[in-house]
Amino acid sequence: MCPNCRAFITTSDSICPYCGEKTGPRAVDVHRQSEVLGGLIPQAHFTTVLILVINFGFFIASQWLSKTGGEGFALDALGAKWGPAIFQGHQWWRLVTAGFLHGGWLHILMNSWVLYDLGAQVEQVYGTPRFLVVYFAGTVGGFYLSALQNPNVPSVGSSAGIMGLIGAMIAFGVQNQSSVGKAIRGFYTRWVVYILVLGFIPGFNTDNWAHIGGLAAGFAIGYVAGTPVRTSDAREGLWRALGAICVLLTLASFFMIYVNWPAKQIG
Repeated sequence: MCPNCRAFITTSDSICPYCGEKTGPRAVDVHRQSEVLGGLIPQAHFTTVLILVINFGFFIASQWLSKTGGEGFALDALGAKWGPAIFQGHQWWRLVTAGFLHGGWLHILMNSWVLYDLGAQVEQVYGTPRFLVVYFAGTVGGFYLSALQNPNVPSVGSSAGIMGLIGAMIAFGVQNQSSVGKAIRGFYTRWVVYILVLGFIPGFNTDNWAHIGGLAAGFAIGYVAGTPVRTSDAREGLWRALGAICVLLTLASFFMIYVNWPAKQIG
């Protein structure tokens, strides 16, 4: 990836064909040095790792609450997607908090594995502000569609936001007409097929409506946002502001868990 415009290039390119920036051993050395200085959490992974830490924090809290009130109570109290509470109770913050909850070790470990690898790539391609907007929109869009289609079925998981990130990468592949863009588009389209097919296999209990909603929202944001290539300061300022708003709305949603505590048990 070009260190200046972040376009995908080959390792044999000494000059980026998109922006003309020189890409030599020095650029590679700087990247490796930043990873060494960053230790186990490289700078490009920071936002993704922060989301993972929050996910595990909520997971530990839900496991602790489950010991006294059961898993249903724990997830509902912490903000699971639940149609009646959202539409009749006007608890719209559940569209955000549901994306940070998980229903078991297998659920959180699988989502964390995918998010760690995928999040790092999306953050590198789109930059942190766009990454935040895409992940937020994917989460909210996914659980909103899920609440419309399956209002009486509680749902949780970061896969809605993950599908948003996949949608953004497909959008990048659609807009990038090079062979690299085509490969990215094909790769992530296959991911979508695999994930949606799993939703029809008995026993997996996946929420395909949340996946579809997250995918659509992420694609839309990714297509409109573009990447930080030859962009203006005003445009980048806009995306930084939108990213900050998404963070503030997420924090406000976490606060609403406290305001509405204790919640009634699902059922």
